Amino acid sequence: MRFPNTESKIIALAQKMISGFTNNPNFPAPPITPAQLQARLDAAVSSSDAQVSTQAAAKQATDAKQADFDSLMTDMKTMLHYAEDTVHGDDSKLSELGWGGRAEPHALQVPGQPRLLEALEQGAGWLTLDWKKPADGGAAASYRIERRDLSEGGGAWKLAGMAVDTEITLNNQTRGKEFEYRVIAVNKAGDGGPSNTVTAVL
Repeated sequence: MRFPNTESKIIALAQKMISGFTNNPNFPAPPITPAQLQARLDAAVSSSDAQVSTQAAAKQATDAKQADFDSLMTDMKTMLHYAEDTVHGDDSKLSELGWGGRAEPHALQVPGQPRLLEALEQGAGWLTLDWKKPADGGAAASYRIERRDLSEGGGAWKLAGMAVDTEITLNNQTRGKEFEYRVIAVNKAGDGGPSNTVTAVL
């Protein structure tokens, strides 16, 4: 759950927290008492009302209101951190305060398959390859370019280069041989599936 970013929602959460901390035995010793939080809330609401009603002193009222809301939010966050630690993130108990446990981070997915690999240009001993990002899976951190020697019957794929963008120029390629190239997207979760292949004689 995210901390609210509008005054009305901050006030609503503060009221729920005050009620929850007052009536709930699951939180026996909060670092800020419900009465102290109530005082913070009263000050913030009072300052907010003053801002609306006092046009001539709008700047001063705004500053005072912001300072009170900053103090209120600091105290609220302190109490919420205490509550989360006390009940070990139990959503059912935290819901009595109008709050919820921290969301579990999403697991990083393996990238999908790079698309539309093609040879843009080539010359004596060099080749420029271009491809499109995977359409699915996790974001690619880098791309591994592999080749195999068709002049010798194919065989195992070997590393030809690494790229962080979707284009690479491979230099110092053996001349007079026919190579097959492919691209694999990589991130911390692992390797994605290989792209289509392109063949070139350099």
